[in-house]
Amino acid sequence: GKFPRMDEKNIHSDKVDDNYERSMAVTPVLDLPKWSSIRPLAVASSAVFLRSIVLQVAMSSAAAMAARSTSDGMIASGASASVAAHQVALQLWLLCSFLCDALATASQALVADGIGRGDGNAVRRVSLINFNWGLVLGLTLSAFLWIGSASGFLVDFFTSDEITRIELSKLLTIVTLAQPLNAFVFVADGVLQGAEEFTYQAKSMALSVLTAFSIFALLEHTTFGQEIILGGDHDTLINVWYGLITLQAMRGITSLVKLAEVRGPINLFGEQVL
Repeated sequence: GKFPRMDEKNIHSDKVDDNYERSMAVTPVLDLPKWSSIRPLAVASSAVFLRSIVLQVAMSSAAAMAARSTSDGMIASGASASVAAHQVALQLWLLCSFLCDALATASQALVADGIGRGDGNAVRRVSLINFNWGLVLGLTLSAFLWIGSASGFLVDFFTSDEITRIELSKLLTIVTLAQPLNAFVFVADGVLQGAEEFTYQAKSMALSVLTAFSIFALLEHTTFGQEIILGGDHDTLINVWYGLITLQAMRGITSLVKLAEVRGPINLFGEQVL
């Protein structure tokens, strides 16, 4: 990019001959950049900040609800085991997310490069390749988690407390099954960030968190949710994770809407232009 207010009078160089310059110095100026110059940066930064705040509110709320978790037949002291199981499952979730984030970073850089060159075919091709690799990574992570869970290794590694082991075993199934969705969401985030859809992502995150809270409230506090949907099997910790899965599902759906938009920056399913 260009330096603010950089012009010829601020550039000094020692010219050895016509083909080689030994050094160059750029002299900074004290003038503040105009709002029109920094507005894109401010808007993008604000959108990313608000998106992160909303996500952290959701994750903190999930931890708070897990700390108050009760299930049929569980005594009040079992809440400590529930929050312990929640934190272990969340750490496994985050570990897998960091691996998926590598694809998101690659997607962001490659999509931004394609858009910068005005090459729509390259943007779609790179996006599809990364989504394919995301599917492979998600299924691989699910396979490893399933092996660790089925063999008892993960439960044995993290805790010897019997109540915590029972609660963690229930969550491992959810974490395992959710990895392909998790991988898709992260790759989609990278693609949309490469297309500079920061404001859209902030709005979709707010909608996703609102939907997740609504699903949790439905399952936790309504007769319809407890008796009809859950069949009378009430477990606050499981409902918390149903809410988290809803969060990821909504992020995936809203991302897919923008990715498939015909007049959007990606047009993922559009025809290749020769």
